[in-house]
Amino acid sequence: MLRVLVGLYGAIYFTVRLPYWLSFANHRAVRFDPVGILWWMEAPLPAGLYRALVLLTAVGAILFFLGLWYRVAAPVFAILLFFVLSYVNSWGTVLHTDNLWLVDVVILAAAPAADAISLDARRAGLAGVSHFKYGWPIRLLCWVCVTAYFLAGLAKLKNSGLGFIEGESLRNYVAMDNVRKLELGSPYYSPLAVWILEYKGAFGVLATASLGLELGAPLAMLHRVVGKTWSILMWGFHLGVLVLMAIGFFYPLSFIAFAPFFRVEKLLDRWPLAHLATKVSRAEEAPGGAHQQAS
Repeated sequence: MLRVLVGLYGAIYFTVRLPYWLSFANHRAVRFDPVGILWWMEAPLPAGLYRALVLLTAVGAILFFLGLWYRVAAPVFAILLFFVLSYVNSWGTVLHTDNLWLVDVVILAAAPAADAISLDARRAGLAGVSHFKYGWPIRLLCWVCVTAYFLAGLAKLKNSGLGFIEGESLRNYVAMDNVRKLELGSPYYSPLAVWILEYKGAFGVLATASLGLELGAPLAMLHRVVGKTWSILMWGFHLGVLVLMAIGFFYPLSFIAFAPFFRVEKLLDRWPLAHLATKVSRAEEAPGGAHQQAS
């Protein structure tokens, strides 16, 4: 079920933004500064080749979601996505939440995440069994999520020190971001921020809460209830960023980034594509059963 959710997000997100991804085929070569796995590149790809890779990635996102030819299609999709996102970042555009989505895709591509609720499972008559191989990807997804936020908290400390909790740095950042958008004529600014900027104390509360949630992220691994609570609060943090800065971090806002902390297999009974899943016996539906552990 996690694969279905992450795959659905990817299929929609990548397809909707297809013109954006394709636009990098026309950028000036002088702006190209390869990063990450593309550090070795000396020049941009030919426009036609890059467009072909983007279209293949879009197809891969759909196959990943459907769980079709998964053992081959999923790793290929993960590699293509890694390449395309790195290529886009090489033009100076770094979207951090895309990186979290990418890592989740890589983990699921390396896991047996199509043994249920997939076209592969329907064709082959696969049925999950209770096994460690279904559990480790879920726990790893949780660790990746909390590590990403913990690193964000460390970055705040590195840039502003403990003085960040006073709220002035956050207040200045919110003000600068909204003023820049207004000056450039962008409609994507926050009217609420104009009002709340007058209340300095509010930013101290917001800064302390955000830093505490990020640095305390590893605590979410202590207990299921803690993990769920942290996930909801972290989602609220992203909602606050959207309201105050009109910046949408789509992957966390979709809540799919936090899905590994929840028993998402319970969605199966209401899922429109539930008929794609193989039948699971009532014995397997008991706590610790196969489909409850499947990724």
